[in-house]
Formats: sequence, C-alpha cells, structure tokens
Amino acid sequence: MRPWLRHLVLQVLRNSRGFCGSRGQPTPLPVPQKIVATWEAISLGRQPVPEYFNFAHDVLDMWSRLEEAGHRPPNPAFWWVNGTGAEIKWSFEELGKQSRKAANVLGGACGLQPGDRMMLVLPRLPEWWLVSVACMRTGVVMIPGVTQLTEKDLKYRLQASRAKSIITSDSLAPRVDAISAECPSLQTKLLVSDSDSRPGWLNFRELLREAPTEHNCLRTKSRDPLAIYFTSGTTGAPKMVEHSQSSYGLGFVASGRRWVALTESDIFWNTTDTGWVKAAWTLFSAWPNGACIFVHELPRVDAKVILNTLSTFPITTLCCVPTIFRLLVQEDLTRYQFQSLRHCLTGGEALNPDVREKWKRQTGVELYEGYGQSETVVICANPKGMKIKSGSMGKASPYDVQIVDDKGNVLPPGEEGNVAIRIRPTRPFCFFNCYLDNPEKTAASEQGDFYITGDRARMDKDGYFWFMGRNDDVINSSSYRIGPVEVESALAEHPAVLESAVVSSPDPIRGEVVKAFIVLTPDYSSHDPEALTRELQEHVKRVTAPYKYPRKVAFVSELPKTVSGKIQRSKLRSQEWRK
Repeated sequence: MRPWLRHLVLQVLRNSRGFCGSRGQPTPLPVPQKIVATWEAISLGRQPVPEYFNFAHDVLDMWSRLEEAGHRPPNPAFWWVNGTGAEIKWSFEELGKQSRKAANVLGGACGLQPGDRMMLVLPRLPEWWLVSVACMRTGVVMIPGVTQLTEKDLKYRLQASRAKSIITSDSLAPRVDAISAECPSLQTKLLVSDSDSRPGWLNFRELLREAPTEHNCLRTKSRDPLAIYFTSGTTGAPKMVEHSQSSYGLGFVASGRRWVALTESDIFWNTTDTGWVKAAWTLFSAWPNGACIFVHELPRVDAKVILNTLSTFPITTLCCVPTIFRLLVQEDLTRYQFQSLRHCLTGGEALNPDVREKWKRQTGVELYEGYGQSETVVICANPKGMKIKSGSMGKASPYDVQIVDDKGNVLPPGEEGNVAIRIRPTRPFCFFNCYLDNPEKTAASEQGDFYITGDRARMDKDGYFWFMGRNDDVINSSSYRIGPVEVESALAEHPAVLESAVVSSPDPIRGEVVKAFIVLTPDYSSHDPEALTRELQEHVKRVTAPYKYPRKVAFVSELPKTVSGKIQRSKLRSQEWRK
C-alpha cells in the first residue's frame, strides 16, 4: 500500500468515530475523492473490511460534513417528485436530520431494539428512504416488500421473519389488520398517511414532526445484519436472504463508480419498486459516491411520464429494467430532448439486442447491462468505456466468476453451465450471510469452491458472459421473480383445477410471462374456455400478489411427468420457448 493511502485509511478510520470508532477530536477532512477511493478499495477486496461499520454514520454523515465544508456541488442528496407538482429536496444534512428523527420514532414510540426486524411495505414515498436510514442508525433489520403483497403473502412474511413492526400506507393497512392477530411477534404498526389516525396504528408523519433531532448512531459491526429480502424459488415457500451492514453498505461502491459511473455531480433515477433489491442497490451505489437519488412516485408505469420526466429534470443517469426500455423505444423518442442524460443502465432480466440498438440510435446514449442477484452485489457488467457485445451481460466485475458444471468444475469457454462465483479460499464479504432458518438451502447453494447462482450461461474466449436461462423454474417477468409453486398453489384453490403446471413463456414486452397449463376437473370440462380463463386469472389475483397471475392459460388433458409422478415443467417450458 502506498504511504499516502495508508495514512488516508488511518485518517478515515479515526475521523469522528470513523467507521463507528472512537469519539476523539475530528481530524481534518480529506478530499471526497480520496475518501470514496478508500471505500472503493474495500469494495474491491483490496483493503480489509473494518470491524465496525455503519452506513448512516460512516457514509451519510461523512457526506454531510463534506457538504457543510463546501466539498460537494449544491445538488440535493435526495429529490422526490409526484408528477402533480409536489416536490421534496433534501441535502445530506437534511437527510441526516430527518433520519435521526425517524430513528427516534423507531426506538421511542415503536420500542424497537437493535436486531429487531421491521417490514417496509411502501410505494415510492420519501418515508421509505428515511426509515431505511433510520433502521441503519438503530440497528433494526429492514425487510422491504412490494406493495402488491396479499394478506397471505404478508402473513407468511411476518410469521417467518418474526418482524416486530411494519410500516405501510393507507391502501395496505386493511390487509395487515386482517392477518395481524395471527402474527404474535408484530407489536407496532406505523402508517404513512396525512389522514386521521387508524385504530391500532401509529401515524408516522405525526410522530416524525414531534421527534427530537438528536440521536446517537448505534455502533454496529460490519457483519451485523442489515436487511432481509424474501426470494421466491420453485419449491416450498419464499426464502429469507440476509445481508450485513458491510455487504450492502460497502459492496456497491465499486459498481457505483465503474458501472453506474456516478460522481457527486450526478442525479440518478432508478425506476424500480421499493420492494425489490434494486432500490437498495441504488441507495448503496449513489450515496457513497455523493450522487443524488431522484425518485418519481410513478404510481404506474407510463412510458410518456418517464420520458417527460427525463426531459423536465436534470437527470444524468437512468436505470430501468429491460421491460421499461422495451416500452420506451416504442415511443417517438425524437419528440423529447434529454438535455442532461449521459448514462443509461439496465438489469434484472435479459436485454434484447434490438432494444439496446433502438435506444442508442434514437437517443445517442449507450445502454449498459449488468447482472447480479438478491444474494450478491453486481457480479457481471458492462462498465462505461468497455466494448459492448450486444446481447452479453458483460464481464465479471470485480469477482472471480466462472462457468462450472454440476460438480463445481470450471468449464472451457463456449460451454454452457452454471454461473458461479468463487468463495474459497476467501468468501467475498459482499455476499449474503445465509438463507435464514434454512441451512439446507444455504449448503445447497455451494459446490466445491463456488457459490452457484442458479442461472446458466456461457463465457466466450474474451471473458464476456451470455445468459442462457435459469436451471430452476423461477419466472422473471418485468424483473418480478415469480415462483411457479406459488401460482400453482393459488390455482389449486379453485374448484375447476385438477392439477396445473406453471412455466415461463416468451413475451415481446415483459421478456417472459406466466403461463399455466391446467387439467380441469370433470365438472368444468365443458365450460367456455375464454370465460374460465378470465375467472382463473381473477382468482389468482385475489389469492396471491396480482403480478403473479397467468397471462397465458392452456387447458390440457394431461401434464408431462416423470415415472415417479413429478411434473416436468422443463418440457413445457422448452415447448414454449421453441415456438
């Protein structure tokens, strides 16, 4: 290590309890670039992870001090709009103040202690970001969820996680009330609302207004839990993926600088739902690099609203799932002027080469694809400046990613196999801790020296990865991961369904959609197919999250099965994709 860098690391570690260290006198402020370079070196594995780390104190409060000292442009740190004139802008200083008030709400009125778990089920409202930071300050483990969760989904997640608190909005509160009596661990319910209070709920906005601004950040260890995400699989119930304070807090600094290409002058808009990991990816990519997070409430996806927003606001960096870019390129993009837009990214599902080419031709801005999972950070990407091979998800970055067979043996270039990341002799710190309460699933994710992602791809001789599909049956529709078993279980509750198999089916807009192959019970075999299809679709929307319903339905006399009687979804899926 160069002497100046060694000095910098020591300086940052000592700085104002640096990495939640001692409370000695603050040392002189280093320039932002040197501080971010230190975080990046840790992110890349070139520096050791500190024993103690807390994102709110060591990153956000550091930027607040740099901002106060004039070491950052006058961009806001957070910028929220709702499309009808309402607007909120927070500097890092204001973000710090408001999040400390929120932390006092969690520790005060809610009575939450370090290690307690809290579900965050909110639309794109500023409170989602406030409470996320407040959880970091208090050591409360956040559990984000999408707002389309049904009563059944909520009950399972609350019971499995043993969450002690939940925060949500008016629209979801009745669903929580319907099942809260069956969730004995749930102690407090927070409502984000401007309306009158709801019985049994605490009004978060009222509590926030009255909360004090002083709060001492908890001194968390780097490996302490930060967040839990539920991820769907093909068998059984959704699994809980646990990340640590450092895995997310420091794990995205490098990709934020290299793939997202952020600086303190940038304004970054990621259109993702707050319930998905990409919302956290944005938070932990943008703020360490001093960039502004831009949020549009976007109650529903609307291509014209997105394009008008890009034309109206000085957004420099845009990230959408490929599905949204497919919608955008269908519009006449020559009618819009994107004065500030300079960098565009996509991920969450495979990108069609023609979408990338249309976007670049009509806007002049390249589209850079990246790849990762809930269990990891970004592990493959096309960083800015690297040659793009259309259809490839880029090169490994920054970890040792290989294509391996089912025994963990590395395959030569060109051969299809499992996408795997080397975890031995050293496991990257930015990976998930484990599948909570499921050691069997955790053990099954490893083979030899590798973590097996569950995705299949090939790597060419130049090191570019080409996605081939999943070796499980999870359906990825518009970046929503849908487990077939959840849909099949919902269908099974309808008297018309004898048995069903759910697979992915290609779709020009969503990439792939849910298709259900259904064997009917005798009483329904003569019903009108179109009417019955609509009835089953509405049934699934009621029983589980609406985005999981089968957009395609086929009534069949029998399903392909193995000799032991197991349904062979792979045959049906192959049949669909061969079309």
